[in-house]
Amino acid sequence: MKRYILFSLASVIFLFLPEVLLSQSDLLFYKAAGSPANPKVQASWNKYYTNEGITDLCTRLAKAYPDLVSMEIIGKSYQGRNICLLTISDKKVKDPAAKPGFWIDGNIHSIELQGTEMAMYTAWYLCEMYDENEFIRKLLAEKTFYIAPTINPDGREYFTSATVPPRSGLAPRDNDRDGLVDEDGYDDLNGDKEISMMRIRSPKGNMKVDPSDPRKMIRVAADEKGEYELLGMEGFDNDGDGLINEDGPGSYDGNRDWGFNWEPNYIQNGADKYPFTFPENQAVRDFVKNHPNIAGSQSFHNSGGMILRGPSIPGGGAEAYSRIDDEAINKIGKTGEKIIPGYKLLTIWKDMYTVWGGELDWMHGNGVFVYSNELWTSYLMFYDTTNTDQYEFDRLLLFDDSFIAWQKVNHPLYGEIEVGGFRKNFGRLHPGFMIETDAHRNAAFCIYNANELPLLKVTNVTVKNIEGGLKEVSATIENTRMLPTHSASNLKFRIDHPVYVSLEGGIVISGMIVDDIIQNRTTEQKRNPQRMEINNIPGNSQVDVRWIVKGGSKYTVNVKSVKGGEATGETK
Repeated sequence: MKRYILFSLASVIFLFLPEVLLSQSDLLFYKAAGSPANPKVQASWNKYYTNEGITDLCTRLAKAYPDLVSMEIIGKSYQGRNICLLTISDKKVKDPAAKPGFWIDGNIHSIELQGTEMAMYTAWYLCEMYDENEFIRKLLAEKTFYIAPTINPDGREYFTSATVPPRSGLAPRDNDRDGLVDEDGYDDLNGDKEISMMRIRSPKGNMKVDPSDPRKMIRVAADEKGEYELLGMEGFDNDGDGLINEDGPGSYDGNRDWGFNWEPNYIQNGADKYPFTFPENQAVRDFVKNHPNIAGSQSFHNSGGMILRGPSIPGGGAEAYSRIDDEAINKIGKTGEKIIPGYKLLTIWKDMYTVWGGELDWMHGNGVFVYSNELWTSYLMFYDTTNTDQYEFDRLLLFDDSFIAWQKVNHPLYGEIEVGGFRKNFGRLHPGFMIETDAHRNAAFCIYNANELPLLKVTNVTVKNIEGGLKEVSATIENTRMLPTHSASNLKFRIDHPVYVSLEGGIVISGMIVDDIIQNRTTEQKRNPQRMEINNIPGNSQVDVRWIVKGGSKYTVNVKSVKGGEATGETK
């Protein structure tokens, strides 16, 4: 009898398993502010995703949220790996392509892994908070996010599966011009699947062990005798040319490859034969060109805790920045400093160095308002600008998990040496427990930025009878956000067509822009007056239009802007 009762109870639980799990979730968890209470798609934000992990998470998001997410492959990498892209928007409210778009990418440099996690967290958060948060629902009704978690899957594969990463993408290179490629890469001398530093005992060395921390090497004083000499990263001379680690697997710099302010390699190190040499950037280029609604952009790099803005070369080259654009860019960036403590808004060429052929300038040259965040700063270790000691941080918070203890090995050339030092997953990369915090803050900056993309509304649609049986139809087109429909670069290069404001419901005799509504001064558009052309609607401003119409009783005003979206208004 007891067995029968237990079996029946188990059967009931099995039949109603989803309801049971839901009730358990309600009982086991209490919602924290600003986070999804019970996400459909489980994701971990204390580790780094492989390429397979990226594809898996993107696929699950698209499956769980079909009304919000579309997943596609926008191209192949140099080695043939997929470049995934997520389009996230409320598909039930307008076509995503008819809304202002915000582009996010990460990991253009292989060693800068966490840009992918920042991008994917943004995608995950938008989806999981859609049902819980009115702001997110409204945002996805108004805007579209295009998110490419990694635009360098080859470099990511090499970083996560091999011992040492290249700087950027993978491509064969004979760096020492001996006619051989990849013949003298890094060598894992102690077999721990990590490439660390080499040191050798030498009375002529200029380094010694720090008395306060045996892990640390410090330079000896002028009157001291040296103990060690640092030999660089693990490796030996495989090809007999006297050099170590000079020919790795080959790389180019994907952020020197863009077709705007581009210079060849002898001027800008890392550039290749010509702009857009490699397929990864070609894929991004083609997607952006085919989605002219992209009005804002964020690329994630590391490190240094910076919110970078352009221009990247002195004077901006052929780019155009207006005073009004600069004010908006700086205001958004300064708000970013509040959202992400420890990060500073900087202008690339002025505050850092010159970059020719960078993605940021290329995006700006396409009329896009763009930022590039350098993720991770040593300030985050102790929230203190005066204490940025990595060794102390590793000891107190990571419990020596990021350091490889010095150990003796035999080197083919040097004999007995020691290898050790920090692992490659520390220094430029967030420790696991800190990924989600910075991901949320950087996602919040993207969300804030996207929300400030232009939002157009049609208001004050009025009709007035005038002489000759005609009617005067007036309307106000408002941009209720900070960013304009056309940047200065957009206007200079005539990238997008003007804002079109058209009238339906009668025969248009004349159309005009109202320059001064109080003094009734107007500028008539004589060609095709039914569809008025407005060059730009600045942020937080409005434009008044007027038509003289014959016939009709109800009128509809339609607004179409490439980067500002669409809007409609009607007479009552």
